[in-house]
Amino acid sequence: MAAATPLHPQFLTTPTTSSIPLTHFTNLSFFNNQSSLSSRKPGSSLTRPAAKKNNRWLDPFEQGDDPEMEYGQLFSDGKQDEDPRPPDNPGNPYGFLKFPMGYTVEVASLGLKIRGDVRRCCCVVSGGVYENILFFPAIQLIKDRYPGVQIDVITSARGKQAYEINKNVRWATEYDVDDDYPDPAEYTDMLGLIKGRYYDLILSTKLAGIGHAAFLFMSSARDRVSYVYPNANGAGAGLFLSETFTPDTANLSEAGYNMYGEMVDWLARPFRSVPRQVVPPLKVSISRKVKEVVEAKYVNAGASKGKYIVIHGIKSDSKALMQSRGDTDSLLPIEIWDEIACVIRGLTPVFVIPHERERENVEDFVGEDASIVFITTPGQVCVHHISIITDFRNVIYNK
Repeated sequence: MAAATPLHPQFLTTPTTSSIPLTHFTNLSFFNNQSSLSSRKPGSSLTRPAAKKNNRWLDPFEQGDDPEMEYGQLFSDGKQDEDPRPPDNPGNPYGFLKFPMGYTVEVASLGLKIRGDVRRCCCVVSGGVYENILFFPAIQLIKDRYPGVQIDVITSARGKQAYEINKNVRWATEYDVDDDYPDPAEYTDMLGLIKGRYYDLILSTKLAGIGHAAFLFMSSARDRVSYVYPNANGAGAGLFLSETFTPDTANLSEAGYNMYGEMVDWLARPFRSVPRQVVPPLKVSISRKVKEVVEAKYVNAGASKGKYIVIHGIKSDSKALMQSRGDTDSLLPIEIWDEIACVIRGLTPVFVIPHERERENVEDFVGEDASIVFITTPGQVCVHHISIITDFRNVIYNK
């Protein structure tokens, strides 16, 4: 029997350059740009201005907007319109085409995909009263940029009280955003609540790591925008977010009034024929009932209109303190405030306390006849500041 001939592997040889004529490549683009290269001025650079790169992890084939794309006139330009849903039928107890949740298909507008309309927006605001009040211009900006949008807020228990003076917010939900180790039951409950509201845009002012970014990603919102840590804690957060902002420091409150400057600049960005949105000033809406409550408190404290001065900023261990994270030394002990009150002439000092247990401390240092006002909510604080401005008097506070 003849021995089998061994099979040796065969290697493909790379053809040399001379075997293929150069004329086969004359249609390639880089062979036709010789004139443009020769006509470029010496010393000129081929680099373009640095721009923010797209997140390739979301879509590796995303190359941005096509400059040659031609859009039609339907849902392609301008701002979105108000909700065109017909009004409720007063003769029908069930309204106009209203069905229980989950029993009807939601008819979405084409503008959600073509123009990026926002019907429902959720704002996850970190911090206390001051951080939420300074977010008011951003909320008004969203209202002006997306007409008819419904804005909801998720914030801490103390920050939720700030929205009694904001008429642009539909629902303010209490949730400890700054808790790094939340209770699993509360975490999943809040996540289900967000998913059930079908948000188109979710904003977060909490510095996101991969954990908070995953929480925003599981909300099923179309656009997820958040601040991220400027250090190694922010690694991997951009994989779950549509847009990120990296602050200079890990404390946004250090920037003061402009602490949300990057996010506000992104919200006010121009879009096709829509110019850059003007950032509105900070505004509050105070109800008549709150004004009457605060005026009654000043009358009970013995303060006459135009003849008192408010001392605000007594140091306390109460959680009701309205202190910003960027101004940790803004409170003074009652001993120092007593020395300041002793040199005041012609005006009645009115001490604002954050908790009733501080009343006894103030009476021990100032005296039992001291004028003391217990302010409980941010709305009442705004009222007494406005009343001071109306009476052409100042408020004393540590700055």
